[in-house]
Amino acid sequence: MPKTALNRNLHQAKNAKKDEFYTQLTDIENELKHYKAHFKNKVVYCNCDDPRMSNFFHYFSYNFEDLGLKKLITTCYQNQNRDLFSKHTSEQAIYLEYYGDKNNNKTPDVEEIGVQYLKGDGDFRSAESIALLQQADIVVTNPPFSLFREYVAQLIQYDKKFIILGNLNAITYKEIFPLIKKNKLWFGPSIHSGDREFGGTR
Repeated sequence: MPKTALNRNLHQAKNAKKDEFYTQLTDIENELKHYKAHFKNKVVYCNCDDPRMSNFFHYFSYNFEDLGLKKLITTCYQNQNRDLFSKHTSEQAIYLEYYGDKNNNKTPDVEEIGVQYLKGDGDFRSAESIALLQQADIVVTNPPFSLFREYVAQLIQYDKKFIILGNLNAITYKEIFPLIKKNKLWFGPSIHSGDREFGGTR
């Protein structure tokens, strides 16, 4: 999505007092640049992202070759509306698989991206999403804040490496703080103050 269009959507959302903001590309770039070596030959799964709007999908698809990725998988929760702030009212969710640039134009084209429909709603807790999770080497996203504890618990259960950009308030959760103490989860290099996003990786 062009930067001007994204900014316009964000301003519209702010004016409408909506609070469902997608993670900014600059924040993603500032954090993920520290992990480049970890992505080589890996399957990355962004499981809380509408790929047509997600800056996580944008980052990984446009940097696929540079990172040396094996595959990128992205799922979204009942969101096929091109409005950035869709209310998730569509009946079917989708997932995308991207294997990199095939025509050497340095752009992830529509014909290079495999679009598949899910039977369910695309919730990260669903059997379909878990099956995709099991294919992944690294999970990268900004999960719903209200489900943060459950989301992290699932990643720990399936022994997945992950990078989460989220709200710093998550460290106060009784389920999260012990993981930090045990060095199973930590702040990323770009996290400097309370007004920045929370990042961690296992």
